[in-house]
Amino acid sequence: MDTETLVARALEGQRLAVGRLISLVEDGGSELGGVMQKLYPKTGSSYSIGITGAPGAGKSTLTEKVIARARRDDHKVGVLAIDPSSPFSGGALLGDRVRMQSHALDPDVFIRSMATRGHLGGISLATPEAMRVLEASGKDIVVIETVGVGQAEVEITDACDTTLVVVTPGWGDAVQAAKAGLMEIADVFVVNKADRAGAKDAVRELKQMLSLSEADWKPPIVSTIATKGDGVEELWSAIEKHRAYQEHKGVLDARRRRRVEREIKEIVAERFRRKVEIDAAELLSRVTDDVVARRLDPYAAADRLVLSLG
Repeated sequence: MDTETLVARALEGQRLAVGRLISLVEDGGSELGGVMQKLYPKTGSSYSIGITGAPGAGKSTLTEKVIARARRDDHKVGVLAIDPSSPFSGGALLGDRVRMQSHALDPDVFIRSMATRGHLGGISLATPEAMRVLEASGKDIVVIETVGVGQAEVEITDACDTTLVVVTPGWGDAVQAAKAGLMEIADVFVVNKADRAGAKDAVRELKQMLSLSEADWKPPIVSTIATKGDGVEELWSAIEKHRAYQEHKGVLDARRRRRVEREIKEIVAERFRRKVEIDAAELLSRVTDDVVARRLDPYAAADRLVLSLG
């Protein structure tokens, strides 16, 4: 199926076409630029929610409950479960899709595991592109679920309008959490598995950490037991309050503008990287030899490459 047909069918909401376009995003094919040009005018109306936290925190179960709550308000939901560590099939995430099977037959829910396995621009480019495919296909809520709490997850959740950071009782000390960047990216904290011992301690630790923040928005702390659905209504309310706050303060548009600016810079950087590897491959090899032999420093070598590209 050619890309023109794929785009037309995806805009109609056809699931097969949406899936194939996301595969195109994952692979980073040469047709991607043209596809995005056609899809982009159909985007701009969805709201995105990022869900991150340590493995085993119950993110997939929580995501399933968030989907169900969004559907109660008749939202059309797209979900990307992203494994930034896997260069292959992302098979480890198939379990996530199994746990979300309660929504498998809902035509207004699209769930996809995504490994960004071949995209030259990596996670920071593949994620917003896949989100746009879902958005253009008619999804007005897009959920991004990530594995782990490393730098890649910070990048991914930074691409969302509201970011939920999921922790569990006994989640570790505040210093480690701050190092992982959780304080910087969290718009809402979720203490999941709140029926376990130590849940109140986790809430208290988070409150102590947040008391040091001078930001206008103080992330609410919501306790949930995702397996039972407890706290999901309060969580949805916190998401809606954060959205209303951003819209009232005008910070949502500013947040999205920063995101677009960052994406443009990523695209430019990736195009230059590709030109260096293809158009200046011979010069790159020569200056690499010079740097290895200490005849040139890496910065001077980079200057030569930049100059050679005009």
